[in-house]
Amino acid sequence: MKYYLEEIDKVFDEVKSSEKGLTSKEAVKRLETNGKNKLDEGKKKTLIRKVLDSILDPMIIMLIVTAIISAVVAKLQNDSFTDVFIILFVVVINTIMGLVQENKAEKAIDSLKEMTAATSKVLRDGKVKVIKSEDIVVGDVIVLEAGDMVPADARIIESHSLKIDESALTGESVAVEKYIDMLNLTKTMKDIALADRKNMVYSGSTVAYGRGTAVVTDIGMKTEIGKIAKSLTEVEDGETPLQRKMAELSKVLTKIVLGICVLVFIVSIFRHGNFSLNLVIDTTLAAVALAVAAIPEGLPAVVTIILSIGVTSMSKRNALIRKLNAVETLGSTQVICSDKTGTLTQNKMIVEEEYTDDNHLLAKAMALCSDSKMEEGDERAQGEPTENGLVEYAYKLGLIKSEIDKKYPRVGEVPFDSLRKLMSTIHNEDGKIIQYTKGACEILLDRCKFYLKDGKKYALTEDVRNEILKQNKSYADKALRVLAAAYKEYDEMPKKCDESLEYDLVFIGLVGMIDPCRDEVYAAIEKCRTASIRPIMITGDQKDTAVAIAKKLKIIKNSDEAITGAELSELSDDELIKVVQKCSVYARVQPEHKTRIVNALKHLDYITAMTGDGVNDAPSIKAADAGIAMGITGTDVTKSVADVVLADDNFATIVNAVEEGRKIYDNVRKVIQFQLSTNMAEVLTIFIASICGITILTPAHLLWINMITDSAPGLALGTEAAEKNLMKRKPRPSKESIFSNGAGADMIWQGIMMALLVVASFMIGQYLETGKIGMQQSLQGMSMAFITMNFAELFHAICMRSQRGSIFTIKKMNWWLLGAFVFTTIISLAVIYVPFFVKLFNFDSISIQEFAISFGLAFAVIPLIEIVKFFERKVIKEK
Repeated sequence: MKYYLEEIDKVFDEVKSSEKGLTSKEAVKRLETNGKNKLDEGKKKTLIRKVLDSILDPMIIMLIVTAIISAVVAKLQNDSFTDVFIILFVVVINTIMGLVQENKAEKAIDSLKEMTAATSKVLRDGKVKVIKSEDIVVGDVIVLEAGDMVPADARIIESHSLKIDESALTGESVAVEKYIDMLNLTKTMKDIALADRKNMVYSGSTVAYGRGTAVVTDIGMKTEIGKIAKSLTEVEDGETPLQRKMAELSKVLTKIVLGICVLVFIVSIFRHGNFSLNLVIDTTLAAVALAVAAIPEGLPAVVTIILSIGVTSMSKRNALIRKLNAVETLGSTQVICSDKTGTLTQNKMIVEEEYTDDNHLLAKAMALCSDSKMEEGDERAQGEPTENGLVEYAYKLGLIKSEIDKKYPRVGEVPFDSLRKLMSTIHNEDGKIIQYTKGACEILLDRCKFYLKDGKKYALTEDVRNEILKQNKSYADKALRVLAAAYKEYDEMPKKCDESLEYDLVFIGLVGMIDPCRDEVYAAIEKCRTASIRPIMITGDQKDTAVAIAKKLKIIKNSDEAITGAELSELSDDELIKVVQKCSVYARVQPEHKTRIVNALKHLDYITAMTGDGVNDAPSIKAADAGIAMGITGTDVTKSVADVVLADDNFATIVNAVEEGRKIYDNVRKVIQFQLSTNMAEVLTIFIASICGITILTPAHLLWINMITDSAPGLALGTEAAEKNLMKRKPRPSKESIFSNGAGADMIWQGIMMALLVVASFMIGQYLETGKIGMQQSLQGMSMAFITMNFAELFHAICMRSQRGSIFTIKKMNWWLLGAFVFTTIISLAVIYVPFFVKLFNFDSISIQEFAISFGLAFAVIPLIEIVKFFERKVIKEK
């Protein structure tokens, strides 16, 4: 049953209850039958499942397969298991790091449970009783007072100026006035939006003002907040752009390894002219070496550490990262979907416009005719948001609420009523009895007989009335909430305080109120535009209000770019995909709308960030590529599912985080290019050696290079400062490959260059040892090749500080890279000259002259790469 569309009697029949509530016996029976008023707990991943998820990465699987093959070959040849242990060590380290960094969002359900009040007041056996909120059942009559949390979804049966703050659930910035009347659908309506169900209260909202009673219609997972909890478990965590690119990389490497292994096997058959067990073993060993050479074993760990550095960097800029991959995703962001209330705006009402002959009297009337409280020295008033704004308006004019309440004590009142849309209070002002009335302009104006001008009272003429209504419309057109105030003097205290007093009033003036934009948001939106990032506003507020704010922030230029939730509900998914390409404001939306919008944008391959603070934002935040929650005003639910939490609730912080994310992605890409080109050099070296029937580098040598020589400089590259014009670039397309913009070509030619240098070093060593160059083994050649490969990769890392720019124009020193160079040099020399390592890696001691030749060949990397960069810049400039 849609309880808001039914009369109260029918609602009572449906839930089998009455205005007196349930008996204790019946409540216990229903509790046993239907269960407690709480949310279901989500299933959590076991440790075993987390470990499996970690090692099922394609690159890790390749390493494990390589280790198994290596172990089998070592057993057959009665050889050392050094390669196997090193490979498995890499696997274990990566798995441990993955488990440490993993921080899933399954605590969302627990946070949702905590949102309901611990205890609630209900009618049981005809009396008010305080019970645990989880023991509430359908049919219970709950008693609501200012400050209470609503414990379940319920139909209102009694309301005395009842106002509910539903901002965390609907995004509505103003407390909603509630009444008991049945709602009706128009011919064009299929249903009534959650924010417009004025005769319902919902679990998780708060009573802001007044009091009332309501009969419970839904509990636990059947409540609106329960539906959100269920949707959180149904939303799958998608892959981030970096994860997709790493998966793509793994597939490419797998194909390369398999292709080269098959080629090596075929060449070996033709070269030997026969097929034997020894040939199979030799070919398998070559395949293992190729696999080790092709797989950048240290890359997963290096990328993880670089992202971790990014987490620390972002935390210093008030963006707390909960999931590592969000660092890179932020840098890819093309669209930011932002909630309005509390994110783009300050989440408070202020008086922005006033129309009056006496603003001091207007402020006094508004403050006295309000129930909010504010003491001297307080920064904010306490109470209902609109009245808080009026009290703070008076405070700015020197009228402190606590003082004027004492000076002009309230002696009578006519409480606010949603049908009258007026509120009146009567005060004793130094022996004079004065009534102040505030409310909707059109209604209040009909009750006025006079108006103030130059401090005097005049009869309200039709021309003056029209002028006031014109001003009222002007404010309303700017999406301001308009309130009017009037007064009336008495010779003595009225005998009866009711709405009959609200006639023959003296009009004082109007105020236009709004939830103002955050000051820093204007610049943040402009930065988004400069960076080609599209900002989108998604709000539960009325369309006029949303459009006015969006125009002010320059999110949109005209109202054609805005759409309501009701209109959105009429669209199919295919139609919505077309709409999201032009609409940047979504008003009066419900939670499921937000998720549909995010999914439509993702369908168009936009990398989408979603910001918000309320419970209603949680499903869409989880669905987005980068979910961003507000740290101060955000609910626990939102924070639990978010990838990023803003410590200062500042929209500008998002832009800072995007900038940091772009820098980090640049650095990750430099590392990937660095490591893949060096791995390309290793693969080609092993391939050439296999074709020639010799060993230039063994699997153990390659693992050492990949884990030590590649990793330390790789980490250092991850600390590079941002390049110029970082925030003037367009966001990279979501489908952009790691190998785009010439990176793939660079990896290939740089890999070929380094491979040729390493092979040349081996051949020189071979000649110095044997006096010949040919298909024969040489320990001295292996040693010199190892030195050349190590230092060639170090010099290559220096060149990778910029893909296209010359390293000689980079003014800022990367001290981490310098440290990595020194560290790797020392440890590489130890491998060549320390007896233990010489024996372990099967090297031969070499002379200073031989070392100088190896080092010189490696150094050639810098001038060769810089020359090619020079011509690449020329070509790009000409284009």
